[in-house]
Amino acid sequence: MKISEIRELTTSELKERLAADKRSYIENRIAHAVSPLAQPSSLRDQRRAIARLKTELKAREAEANDNN
Repeated sequence: MKISEIRELTTSELKERLAADKRSYIENRIAHAVSPLAQPSSLRDQRRAIARLKTELKAREAEANDNN
């Protein structure tokens, strides 16, 4: 997911997406421990997507705090 797509989401959508992506990452990591994934680099991509979502959420929280 690109950062431009992330910025278009509402805060509640970001939180839902973050929770879903975290669940998916954990499931894939466990699956990879049991039997190797066809594309182990997908774990790295998922981690980076989660980091992008967290970064955008933190930026929005900081912006909200600055406005108050």
